[in-house]
Amino acid sequence: MIYLVLGSNLGDREWNLEQAKALLAEALKVDMLCSQVLETEAIGFDGSAFLNQAVCFDCAIEPEALLDICQDIEFRLGRPRHQPEYDAQGRRIFHDRTIDIDIVLFDDRQIHTDRLTIPHPQLWERPYVKELLNDITI
Repeated sequence: MIYLVLGSNLGDREWNLEQAKALLAEALKVDMLCSQVLETEAIGFDGSAFLNQAVCFDCAIEPEALLDICQDIEFRLGRPRHQPEYDAQGRRIFHDRTIDIDIVLFDDRQIHTDRLTIPHPQLWERPYVKELLNDITI
């Protein structure tokens, strides 16, 4: 199973989550199981509250191809294409966003490339993620 966590803290947050799920289902030709939606504070920066939701599905796709689809959907929903930013101490700089789609787990695979790390590196630093994932565990 593949697990994604979606987040939105700009605009119509609920609509952004619904659109992201619809576009994912359309692109991947899958049915998804969805967790509850949780409102959480921004982590790592001073921003508006997020709505977050986890989804899971099974799909014959390679992880980097899935990343391309996720990033394309983010762009289509108003998130500028981006490269991770870091401060002088090497800490990641985060920003508000219309939609964020993180690949958090991909079967039992461990992946470390320049573009993608699975399991997601901040998976257990975000306290709400475990709750969302447990909500849809099959």
